[in-house]
Amino acid sequence: MVFLIKVGLGAVFALVVAGASRYFKLLSRSGALAAFVLGWIVFGLGGWDWALVLIAFFVTSSGLSLIFKKRKQAVEPMYEKGSTRDAGQVLANGGVAAVFVVLHLFFPQSIAPWAGFCAALAAANADTWATELGVLDRRKPVMLFKGKAVEAGTSGAVSLAGTLAAAAGAGLIALLGWLFMPAGMVGAGWLFLGVLGSGFFGSLVDSALGASVQAIYFCPACNKETEKHPRHGCGTETRLIRGWEWLNNDWVNLGCTSSASLLAVFLFSIL
Repeated sequence: MVFLIKVGLGAVFALVVAGASRYFKLLSRSGALAAFVLGWIVFGLGGWDWALVLIAFFVTSSGLSLIFKKRKQAVEPMYEKGSTRDAGQVLANGGVAAVFVVLHLFFPQSIAPWAGFCAALAAANADTWATELGVLDRRKPVMLFKGKAVEAGTSGAVSLAGTLAAAAGAGLIALLGWLFMPAGMVGAGWLFLGVLGSGFFGSLVDSALGASVQAIYFCPACNKETEKHPRHGCGTETRLIRGWEWLNNDWVNLGCTSSASLLAVFLFSIL
């Protein structure tokens, strides 16, 4: 009975959060539905400890998107999707974390599911903070592996501001993961550093994929690279110039969160 009440309350809370996010245009219809399902899993099966970490990620990442929305308009056409997140973006950023909530039901005393959950959100937060704050750097970022200066917002480019923002974003989730770690788990000593390092590593994987195999297109009318396909913001049809056609930004984000979780689980399995 207690479990059913917990799941029911989780559904109500998830519905409120998803509905509010849709109202403020933070999520599309598909994004709100995906957020409801994701929130239901985290709130209903995990509880408040897990929910607070998820909420921290969502509030800070969405908040940065809103605060710097006007200042990002110049680079917005380069991104595949805008600041209103759809189902693909929601699941790519939070789907891996939800898997670890379910795994916690089968291994309630193990710290590995909690570490994997926090690491996935730390990586998503690091990537989001780097994207939102990195484009504000007055200096041009450089392309990973090549060291060539490119336009702000280019996939696979890194900057000092973006790197520091990624570390701060991962650090926030790592701190909350340490503070709100559910009682009864063993092995908390290295949790903060493990989640911080794993989250930052995930953001580097995101940049590496963006610089190498992510699908990047070219708009002949604007003479610019973009993630958008089949048409650019101007309406012109874009053509693939590098990367794997199927590997869009959602798959890159999934690689970011997955790699962070796997690293965290590996670290805590040997510590």
